[in-house]
Amino acid sequence: MEERGGVYAGRGLELVFWEWEVVTVMSVFSRSRIKCVPADVYSFIYSCHTTGLSLNNDRLYKLTYSTEVLLDWGKGKLQDSVGYRISSNVDVALLWRNPDGDDDQLIQITIKDVNVENVNQQRGEKSIFKGKSPSKIMGKENLEALQRPTLLHLIHGKVKEFYSYQNEAVAIENIKRGLASLFQTQLSSGTTNEVDISGNCKVTYQAHQDKVVKIKALDSCKIARSGFTTPNQVLGVSSKATSVTTYKIEDSFVIAVLAEETHNFGLNFLQTIKGKIVSKQKLELKTTEAGPRLMSGKQAAAIIKAVDSKYTAIPIVGQVFQSQCKGCPSLSELWQSTRKYLQPDNLSKAEAVRNFLAFIQHLRTAKKEEILQILKMENKEVLPQLVDAVTSAQTSDSLEAILDFLDFKSDSSIILQERFLYACGFASHPNEELLRALISKFKGSIGSSDIRETVMIIIGTLVRKLCQNEGCKLKAVVEAKKLILGGLEKAEKKEDTRMYLLALKNALLPEGIPSLLKYAEAGEGPISHLAATALQRYDLPFITDEVKKTLNRIYHQNRKVHEKTVRTAAAAIILNNNPSYMDVKNILLSIGELPQEMNKYMLAIVQDILRFEMPASKIVRRVLKEMVAHNYDRFSRSGSSSAYTGYIERSPRSASTYSLDILYSGSGILRRSNLNIFQYIGKAGLHGSQVVIEAQGLEALIAATPDEGEENLDSYAGMSAILFDVQLRPVTFFNGYSDLMSKMLSASGDPISVVKGLILLIDHSQELQLQSGLKANIEVQGGLAIDISGAMEFSLWYRESKTRVKNRVTVVITTDITVDSSFVKAGLETSTETEAGLEFISTVQFSQYPFLVCMQMDKDEAPFRQFEKKYERLSTGRGYVSQKRKESVLAGCEFPLHQENSEMCKVVFAPQLDSTSSGWF
Repeated sequence: MEERGGVYAGRGLELVFWEWEVVTVMSVFSRSRIKCVPADVYSFIYSCHTTGLSLNNDRLYKLTYSTEVLLDWGKGKLQDSVGYRISSNVDVALLWRNPDGDDDQLIQITIKDVNVENVNQQRGEKSIFKGKSPSKIMGKENLEALQRPTLLHLIHGKVKEFYSYQNEAVAIENIKRGLASLFQTQLSSGTTNEVDISGNCKVTYQAHQDKVVKIKALDSCKIARSGFTTPNQVLGVSSKATSVTTYKIEDSFVIAVLAEETHNFGLNFLQTIKGKIVSKQKLELKTTEAGPRLMSGKQAAAIIKAVDSKYTAIPIVGQVFQSQCKGCPSLSELWQSTRKYLQPDNLSKAEAVRNFLAFIQHLRTAKKEEILQILKMENKEVLPQLVDAVTSAQTSDSLEAILDFLDFKSDSSIILQERFLYACGFASHPNEELLRALISKFKGSIGSSDIRETVMIIIGTLVRKLCQNEGCKLKAVVEAKKLILGGLEKAEKKEDTRMYLLALKNALLPEGIPSLLKYAEAGEGPISHLAATALQRYDLPFITDEVKKTLNRIYHQNRKVHEKTVRTAAAAIILNNNPSYMDVKNILLSIGELPQEMNKYMLAIVQDILRFEMPASKIVRRVLKEMVAHNYDRFSRSGSSSAYTGYIERSPRSASTYSLDILYSGSGILRRSNLNIFQYIGKAGLHGSQVVIEAQGLEALIAATPDEGEENLDSYAGMSAILFDVQLRPVTFFNGYSDLMSKMLSASGDPISVVKGLILLIDHSQELQLQSGLKANIEVQGGLAIDISGAMEFSLWYRESKTRVKNRVTVVITTDITVDSSFVKAGLETSTETEAGLEFISTVQFSQYPFLVCMQMDKDEAPFRQFEKKYERLSTGRGYVSQKRKESVLAGCEFPLHQENSEMCKVVFAPQLDSTSSGWF
């Protein structure tokens, strides 16, 4: 082979190269072999490099290192933030290089001269670190462990093994892992997967002449961490995380590294609740000097043993640790200080919900025996609230404790059983274990028929929630589906049919749609209506053309006569699910041929679609261009029934709506009132609440004639509610004429409660492994004390009926963001709370014709309070705390309804003439 080259002595490199052959470059310092095909000698010098970082032989690299973390409420102001910085010097040396491959290296990393300080220098005299040495802050053992060297085995720039000493504190080892992970890089562009302290992550490298940028996709990192969130997007938490590390390279080694990792989060439906974590690492080369001589050998393992036999290979992936709580009270001690806030008289106060949320957090770390002990010792007044909390904890221990405590064979503790079941229905992250437990209870002996029905209803709710979380194929879910569908198919009693239909209304199983259509079309009375309203809850893709054919038959009564409530429910499903031109035209043509109040109701529904610009409004407008569908005769129908939709609140990203529709019988007595509240974030929606009051067969009270298809209905009135997407067990006011008369004669005017209790509504827990080695936690909990009640009153003397639905809600949302290194913790806490009330009153005076109907929907004045707390705290107890409080009042209002209602209310509640005159005339 003919030699054509020579020697280039610049920068201590000796070059020997041959034409068309691979050139070998030998560094005088590192003897690192680099493979290249150069165009010329100059481009060769700048373009050739190893796969990853490479250290020179017999040299000691002296660097400075710092890692800092900042927390704030997303405002980006340093003065509002809390956090701390850990800084040190770092010595790095090459111990061994594989003689068969220069990209196989063993390096030693030693942390020295550690210091801990505030990031925010404005803290001044209030600094918790002032006057404290690192050994006092961290503890002597922790400091010694941090300064013990670690070994890093790198192959092609990637971590093969990470070596440290056994029995070191996990939090200290994580800090070492965070530093060691910075030495893992590659000097060429590309996307790959790497394992470092953050887990197994997708990373993208962008290589430049003397710089490499590494972008880590944190959402791709696979790492075992505890956590959960509320599946519903409206109640959920959105987060965004970024990680960018910039390497400045010279002679295949770093002269500077800057890493920045950020985590932003916010509560979806309340944007004022948000936070931010910023974690930074900085590594700078200061100088190099003579270091340890390179050790010879073929295997890294032999070298490690020769250095110190106590070294052991441990994962580079960050490990979980829990800070010890010193002097924390036991669960029973904590309950004694909490229970006074959960007395029945205090439940309308925000501090009750605040303590409820705090106690749940403690229950999640408690054992079954501890929980069972406080359950057995509590009295009957506070026990329902304790059951709410224990069930909401959603741990295996809490579930076992509450199941051991409750006796479903007895009907003496129905209130406690119902509170347990509803708390299961509202569970933020239910699991298969909970569903399996309820299936077991249902198959066993249950003392109360109401509780048996509620168990099945909640089983349906859990099936839907688990399916939403990709758990449809779980054994318990499959069993529950068979239980619901099989039970509905075999049901012989009306009570059982209703029970399984309610369960299906919650489960929303696609395979249950044929059964719902069958009962809607062929069923009788309340069963038919229940099946139709269950279909209303299905999303658009499930309301196929075949489904609409059946619904059209029901509405137009092609096969049998149906009640108004069933027909109007069928029409609502058609109009809300992408109706065809002919669907809309036939519905519009039917107006004028219907019973009077149904005419008015359907007309109000169409006008509401147009006024509120609902999805069907475009096709409705197209149909209305035809004179046969749009004329005075059709659109001038009189009556008292109505439908109205409005906004409670509206912004570019979210909306809160209310809708109220009321259908009367031809005799002027309420047939059905339906009040709905929805919350939307983008395309995601939450059915916040629905309260439906139904009445039938009451015409005999005023000697009126029933409408078509309703001649043989029994006297009945009741209320059904949906709360946060969960259908609850309906409540009966009276059933049968004799029951009606007895209750009218003994009526006290007190409302009947539909649901009452404490609910954990928002539940987000997230543990983050920061790249720096520190641990971060994000906790967001939202709870409420709720009381929904309703009443229906008749006065034959005054010929007046009145329905009332009252919602009392106290809401508290708490957030807690912490960053923990075991010896120092920084955190942010917020608490947002309000106490709100919403009342709907419908008054009907049937002493004259047409009847006078007035609807009122009032929102009470509501206080709004927000507390902010930031802190830094040493494990020794010394801390810095800053708190703020904001208060305001949200004005009450009466929600607008249609203009006809306003005019009618003026007549119903006309001012009385002044009769204070003392004269005869």
